[in-house]
Amino acid sequence: MGGYDELVDLTRTFTFRNSKQTYTGIPIIVANMDTVGTFEMAVVMAKHAMFTAIHKHYSLEEWKLFAANHPECLEHVAASSGSGKADLDKLTSILEAIPPIKYICLDVANGYSEHFVEFVKSVRALFPHHTIMVTGKIMEKIILGAVKNM
Repeated sequence: MGGYDELVDLTRTFTFRNSKQTYTGIPIIVANMDTVGTFEMAVVMAKHAMFTAIHKHYSLEEWKLFAANHPECLEHVAASSGSGKADLDKLTSILEAIPPIKYICLDVANGYSEHFVEFVKSVRALFPHHTIMVTGKIMEKIILGAVKNM
């Protein structure tokens, strides 16, 4: 038995079923809330191989500046979106402008609604190689077959 001075490696590697992407890091995710899922938080978390779901309120120009100044963080962030057309348009422009971003966080207040399930399907069709993060309720629908090829 070792003492407290021994380090435990918390790093894990995950391969996502549908995107086929592999992520290596510590499985702690900072939420995409506007006061928490910030670029500043992502810089700190990425230093420790932890993940940040960036809130959806940053502009494309702010994203470009962040990506240019902190490319080392991009493997540890998700671009977030709501389910509106303007949200999807902004998400699309961010992902097109910054190809190293491979993760999408979809989040709405009523994530269990059929509208949102359809939205998730449309995002999957647009971004077949990205890993999509959703709420537990949507994951239940996915597992039950409401959304194919997540």
